[in-house]
Amino acid sequence: MSSIDMLSFEKAGWEQSYRRIAGVDEVGRGCLFGDVVAAAVILPEGLIIDGVDDSKKLTAKKRDALYEIIMEQALAVCVGHVESAVIDEINIKQASRLAMKKAVEGLGEAADYLLVDAEKVDLPLPQQAIIKGDANSQSIAAASIVAKVTRDRLCEGLWEELYPDYGIKIHKGYATKLHREQILSLGPTPMHRRSFIGKILAEQQTLF
Repeated sequence: MSSIDMLSFEKAGWEQSYRRIAGVDEVGRGCLFGDVVAAAVILPEGLIIDGVDDSKKLTAKKRDALYEIIMEQALAVCVGHVESAVIDEINIKQASRLAMKKAVEGLGEAADYLLVDAEKVDLPLPQQAIIKGDANSQSIAAASIVAKVTRDRLCEGLWEELYPDYGIKIHKGYATKLHREQILSLGPTPMHRRSFIGKILAEQQTLF
């Protein structure tokens, strides 16, 4: 997909006189461990950043390089976090939306229009939910990269240091075989999502 196509939703917004269009996306929705992290990114009108795409399609090295460019070029960037205890309380869908809301509210420049990856942000702003938004909108793709790099760095840094026996830096909190085995042998940490791991623990008990 060419970069021209990646700006089609933004151009429609600019044509309606919106000047601060924020792309919004989250990462960590399917993890067993840690925060769900969302980012909101407002890029300058007309700016094209080569290589920006759905963060899942990019190598870690490419994401890191693009992260630096986005942080440098963006008019405003904010990251919102919702921790596992809240995820258990309000469910992951609501937690993802809350993280997105926090990201948008925290922007240094107020957004006047939102492009959101397949979700609605609970704010009275004009917005458009785009299916596979991170592959179709540069603003959403930029938000997906910022959210992913932010969360990965937590997994590789602080969270790995807090819980070194769980392999967080390797699996990033997803339900890999190693991760499930560590939960079963060591028990869950305070950062594990109880609502997600109940099933794993229940399955284990039926084996004996």
